[in-house]
Amino acid sequence: MDGIDDESLGSDPAGAGPTADRLYAVLVDRILDGRLRPGDALNELALAEDFGVSRTPVREAVQRLAMAGLAERGPRRSFRVRRLPPAELGDLLEALCEIEAVCARLSAARMSEVERRELEICVGEGARAAAGDGETYARLNVRFHQLLFDGARNDHLKEIAAQLRIRAAPYREAQFRQTDRIASSQDEHERILAAVLARDPAEAQAAMTRHVASSSLNIKRMLDLSTPKR
Repeated sequence: MDGIDDESLGSDPAGAGPTADRLYAVLVDRILDGRLRPGDALNELALAEDFGVSRTPVREAVQRLAMAGLAERGPRRSFRVRRLPPAELGDLLEALCEIEAVCARLSAARMSEVERRELEICVGEGARAAAGDGETYARLNVRFHQLLFDGARNDHLKEIAAQLRIRAAPYREAQFRQTDRIASSQDEHERILAAVLARDPAEAQAAMTRHVASSSLNIKRMLDLSTPKR
């Protein structure tokens, strides 16, 4: 694994080093950006050496990942990034589709002019990244959806959406290693943006539903291709 700088981790005020909370946040970030993928080992000793800490905060952070549904027990009582069963992943993506569609509808009605401009800039940056920078596009994709969560002006929906996206992130972000999916995703973002800028809640909701449905179908195809045939 790659090292992590002080800015990412920070230190305890008492000088005891990074806390389990900070380690948990960094591990979630690694899952979100694809550095940790479903099935990857979460070895306590290796992570402790990577972070420069004892195994205790690492153990606590990994156990929190398990409680959040992001990690599971592997061989010899070790942990690994969790692989969701197909049926559970399907339920998760269906729930995410409904929540994100509602957030898009509310954002079209409630976003300020500044927020609409931020969304427009994000989509513009996505268009440039879509030309061949999948890693940057994946980050912009997270920002695009976060702007719509914020613009919905509903803290409960925002919290639920964030939790669902974190659980689905290892699968959703993996799509952007596929050039054709980046292109179609960007086109879908532009349609959602157009509806938001037009202050058309119904179209924003419909466009987001199509977007997440396309994402879910692509994930299913990826999993089908990666499953060994008997």
